[in-house]
Amino acid sequence: MRTMVTVTITGEAGNRGVKDGSMAKSIEAFSREYKPEAAYFTTTGGDRTAYFVIDLKDPSEMPSIAEPFFMGFNAHVGFRPVMNAEDLQRGLKKLGA
Repeated sequence: MRTMVTVTITGEAGNRGVKDGSMAKSIEAFSREYKPEAAYFTTTGGDRTAYFVIDLKDPSEMPSIAEPFFMGFNAHVGFRPVMNAEDLQRGLKKLGA
């Protein structure tokens, strides 16, 4: 299922991760393993935030995705099913049937 993973990293842990290079390594490792179709980086409420759109094959993958961010950066991690335009069109067509 297409899923948006939101990772928010607060100040002190984020600063440490930038300084020691662990943040870049973690993002690179995540991207290699889960091959996001999109990745965006911004701030939310003054904290570093990443949005990754991945194919979550099974909910049992959630701990292996979240724990490195929890443990390494005391991050807030969220999972949300999302659609692209094609998915939306297919869903809307089903309504008309």
